[in-house]
Amino acid sequence: MIDPYSSQRAMRQMRRAAMQRGVIAVVDIGTYKVAALVLKLDPQNAAPLAGGVGNLGGQAGFRVIGAGTTRSRGVRLGEIAAMSETESALRTALQAAQKMAQTRVDHVIACLSGGNIRSYGLAGEVDVLGNTVAENDIARVMAACDMPDFGMGRDILHMQPVNFALDHRAGLSDPRGQTGQKLACDMHMVTVDSALVQNICNCLKRCDVELAGIVASGYASGMAALVEDEKELGAACIDLGAGASGVSIFIKKHMIYADTVRLGGAHVTLDISKGLQVDMATAERIKTIHGGVQATSMDDREMISLEGDSGDWDKDRRQISRAELIGIMRPRIEEILEDIRARLEGAGFNCLPSQQVVLTGGGAQLPGIDGLAARIFGQQVRLGRPVRVRGLPQAASGPSFASAVGLSLLAAGPQDECWDFDLPIESYPARSLRRAVKWFRDNW
Repeated sequence: MIDPYSSQRAMRQMRRAAMQRGVIAVVDIGTYKVAALVLKLDPQNAAPLAGGVGNLGGQAGFRVIGAGTTRSRGVRLGEIAAMSETESALRTALQAAQKMAQTRVDHVIACLSGGNIRSYGLAGEVDVLGNTVAENDIARVMAACDMPDFGMGRDILHMQPVNFALDHRAGLSDPRGQTGQKLACDMHMVTVDSALVQNICNCLKRCDVELAGIVASGYASGMAALVEDEKELGAACIDLGAGASGVSIFIKKHMIYADTVRLGGAHVTLDISKGLQVDMATAERIKTIHGGVQATSMDDREMISLEGDSGDWDKDRRQISRAELIGIMRPRIEEILEDIRARLEGAGFNCLPSQQVVLTGGGAQLPGIDGLAARIFGQQVRLGRPVRVRGLPQAASGPSFASAVGLSLLAAGPQDECWDFDLPIESYPARSLRRAVKWFRDNW
């Protein structure tokens, strides 16, 4: 049987090649914008970012040496709708970042927010060979995890060990070298539509770069917007994008849940466009400059001019109050947040010891959204900006760049995935030749 993780292993190999060359790019393909960052990797200046089973992918210090953004085209609800338009936007962002970095990039790590992301919890248990846990035992217990039937046309996006137990001691992050008889493992698996991954891969190939990794946007945003204590004690990161909103839950420095709500800031803009009978560009401008969710008595007196160019004098010179604008925006934002709350409740977020909620992404910049979110979630809510990374331009340090910054952190220091380990051959069916080769190698 073919290795089911062959494509993921191939991407990991490309990432290692990029590490050796010392330069790699990350791209956030969003519905509103495409952002590209070029990273200069420095394997000597290692900076550990997270726990895990040794982080076999390799850590590296890095700094941003190039950045480029452009208006997204051909992307709808976080998925590619028009390949040629998306390719054009990607090429523009990548060329701008490479020009600023004054270097060519061959490998790219991308993130996605569409593709019907689904989360699964897996568990497995094996007897330890000998008295001490070795790397082979780690690989065996991962291979022993029960694989759910996630259907045809789906790819595994992430498959990470989040917890180990040795005999009766649970909560181990790295059991290697410890003495015990029974080794158990809990894993978190994320799946996505194969077609979306293939479309992104084809689009990047048309831009003359190779895909060296693909990440769920909620995961990337959480890595950038959550502080270490929040990742350790339990927190949810909500990335309010334009076409889709990514959701992720972290505890013990590992992501344990990921999902996507197919609603975002573009839907708010569409509501304004329909409600006020203005074009999308005008609606976006009004939302950005005057938008909000908390109406006050002052908002009835604050008038907004709807400057149009339809040719109808009366229509082009209309005015509305800010309270009317908030009345259009607030129901849609409440719908998005309530949908996210339902997903979090379904994932058991209420059972975590800490229930911090962090809002990030472009939609989090809306005035008053933290207060509205606190009322809906009933927990501590804060606005999250991505962590500071060396060389990041000031213009790319806002909440809307959380996914891109998180991708940078994961490019330099990825968390362990199942395919980083040499899984035992016995875990593959139809393996007579493989078993013979293994027997020969072990005995001679």
